[in-house]
Amino acid sequence: MPILTLSHLTVYRYNQPVAFGEHRIMVRPRESYDQRLIEASLDIDPAPVDLRWVQDVFGNAVALARFDRRATELRFDSRVRMEHAPVEPERVDIEDYARDYPFTYSSEDMPDLLRSIERQHHDPDRIVDHWARRFLDTDTRTPTLGLLTEMTRTIKREFTYIPRPEGGAQSPLETLRTRQGTCRDYAVLMIEAVRSLGFAARFVSGYVYSPTQHEGRIGGGNTHAWVRVFIPGSGWVEFDPTNAIIGNRGLIRVAIARDPYQALPLSGAWTGFPGSAIGMDVTVRIDVEPEPLSAPALSDPPPAPSAPQDVR
Repeated sequence: MPILTLSHLTVYRYNQPVAFGEHRIMVRPRESYDQRLIEASLDIDPAPVDLRWVQDVFGNAVALARFDRRATELRFDSRVRMEHAPVEPERVDIEDYARDYPFTYSSEDMPDLLRSIERQHHDPDRIVDHWARRFLDTDTRTPTLGLLTEMTRTIKREFTYIPRPEGGAQSPLETLRTRQGTCRDYAVLMIEAVRSLGFAARFVSGYVYSPTQHEGRIGGGNTHAWVRVFIPGSGWVEFDPTNAIIGNRGLIRVAIARDPYQALPLSGAWTGFPGSAIGMDVTVRIDVEPEPLSAPALSDPPPAPSAPQDVR
């Protein structure tokens, strides 16, 4: 597995000392078969009076920090060293019954997938439904992976990426109307679109990086967002409509949820005079450690000298 070093620094600045309420931090990558943490640290300044870790309903690692002093600056510095194994699209295996759309999830899976199939945004004119059905073959059944892949690539190709560091995700109707948005907006649009077709989908918050110098990525320097769709045979599969990535190559999962508000990297409150907050800075850096050079192959040893002959 490639080894990565990840640094995520968030700094809140105020023009006079303020008090801090409890803060909720979700920056620790999830551990799985394709992600393994080697080292992880979270430094907070001013130091919290209490810091505890919990798992939320989705199994995400959440740190809860409480403070007892005022300050003009609040810093969260997360550092991680981890192994990350890319899963390529060719490794997505699909059960025979689900290779083509439409299909129905098995009776064993359906009870646990229902909440991830439910629509979350009001769409009385079924605009999202109409857009999603453009990816279906009209005369025959549609290959499942082909449908999801083409939707991912179409968002990348036809929409304009507009960074927006603050604020939540806009509605999928707004994204379709303006044809632009952030990675969060693209993820919400794709989730609603595939849910309209009956797929189970979830929102993913994490990081994106370039595995090689030749692979550019949109959304670096900050947290990133994409989609997971449940496909029988492979389970939850990553789709990143911002970068047209299928699989997890260059994607580090931190939080998984049904909706973006459940996967905020950092949230909390402060108390002070109105207008005290003057800014927030976020810096994310991910480096791929060079793989160690393999030891040179040893040549065959020279033949041992023959024993001297006793000539008489």
